[in-house]
Amino acid sequence: MAELADRSLPPATTRWWSVSRARAGGWLLLLLHYAAIALAFRLIMFGNPVVHVDEQFYLLVADQWRHGALPFVDVWDRKPIGLFMLYRLFLAVPGDPVFVYQLFGLAATAATALVVQRLARAIAPDGSAWLAGIVYIFAMPAFSCSFGQAPVFYNLLMALAAWQLIAVWKRPEAPHLIARGLVVMALVGLALQIKYSVLFEGVAFGALLLARGWADLWRWRRLAWASLAWSGAALLPTVLAFVSYAAIGHGREFIQANFLSILQRLPDGSASWWRLGTQMLALTPFWLALLVAPRWLAMPAPRDPVALPVLRAWALAAIGGYLLFGTWYDHYVAPMLVPLSVLAAPVLARTAARERWFGRLLLLSSAIGGLAVMGIQFRNHGTAKQFDAMTALIQREMHGGCFYMFDGEPWLYHSVGACIPTRYAFATHLNTWTEAPAIGVDPADEVARIMRTRPDVVLIGEWQDIYLPNRVTRALMKDVLTRDYERYSGFVLGTHHFGLYRLKRAR
Repeated sequence: MAELADRSLPPATTRWWSVSRARAGGWLLLLLHYAAIALAFRLIMFGNPVVHVDEQFYLLVADQWRHGALPFVDVWDRKPIGLFMLYRLFLAVPGDPVFVYQLFGLAATAATALVVQRLARAIAPDGSAWLAGIVYIFAMPAFSCSFGQAPVFYNLLMALAAWQLIAVWKRPEAPHLIARGLVVMALVGLALQIKYSVLFEGVAFGALLLARGWADLWRWRRLAWASLAWSGAALLPTVLAFVSYAAIGHGREFIQANFLSILQRLPDGSASWWRLGTQMLALTPFWLALLVAPRWLAMPAPRDPVALPVLRAWALAAIGGYLLFGTWYDHYVAPMLVPLSVLAAPVLARTAARERWFGRLLLLSSAIGGLAVMGIQFRNHGTAKQFDAMTALIQREMHGGCFYMFDGEPWLYHSVGACIPTRYAFATHLNTWTEAPAIGVDPADEVARIMRTRPDVVLIGEWQDIYLPNRVTRALMKDVLTRDYERYSGFVLGTHHFGLYRLKRAR
């Protein structure tokens, strides 16, 4: 039937259709290939609900939202609403929500690897470009982005925006530049609603679009109008989110959570500098491939040399955003991995014996780093079996009241199935001093209010090296638990020891 349809079309259209169909088939095959590699590489963690505390919390917020709790109002966090909307979409798919969100994360990772491969083909041979996608798949778990961290999803949008940007950048007097620039910045705008930290890359993309217009000898007025249009496209999703909250009387809560809280959070001093140093060290194979290899090796000429400055500008923007944002948690490295993987592609398929080690080091270190970090997470956070046993232990002492988790894994709130006595379900918002001035209330007042509601069961950490504790809220918890509760069990989840307390009842 397809052949008959082709014969009914004009020859030029038939050729275009055949080429497009073959190209789409090739891309689909490559996407499935990358997806299979990503799944096999992460198999040790697949289905585990305690992969990472952030991913659990995003899923919890989406689940609470589905049952009527409004993000920022009834359940608090500073991530954009778009991220929680994404997780709500995952919950619309039948099946175990943990498996579902992880499958979507794998799909996003594979799709991003495919775009990495397409971008890398502009500056490297096909074999190198293919390996660049593999490097991206391996490197993401090395920085705690195995399944559902925010960069897993917004990296895809930014990679697609860069792909479109390069397409218009390399064509002088590119037709429909304003319209295609709107596509680029709309993708940036969607990414902003997954994590605001892509602002730095978005500004760079906008500047490159304006530079293209300047090179095409646009008049100042046209540049100004284009700048307004492109900025508007990038900001539109965020403006719509704010307007939606303001319309229902919660604009103030939206602004506090989305924009003010990040400025009010306290730095954690030497710990953040230690993270910065270790992460820069972990990226050494990339630095060698990008900064040292070109000085030692005769690099192949890029197929499309015009793409190179755009890719470099993107990488510098991602690195600059990482450095300027501060705190430097490991998953903040992830936005850098897309442009770095693309730019490192030329060293990945070298054939001379003395040249191979750059590419091999990058590929092997990414794989070893990814496996090592997943292994550490598996050891530290625990297994699905442990998580289920802990859930059962808590449920045994529930008597229709609420469960309060002062320390622990957010998905426990879902698995226990009891009411949550606070809008601050992410434990570190109330138990660390760095968050104390940033959540919109006094943490001590909130913890005191929670405990006055007399939750049936309270979970608290009993390990010694608690990260930057809020000593006021922790002391308050100790006093209330001593007076009104009894410790009925301990539990080890991964490497963390917890105490389980039940409300004292009349005998």
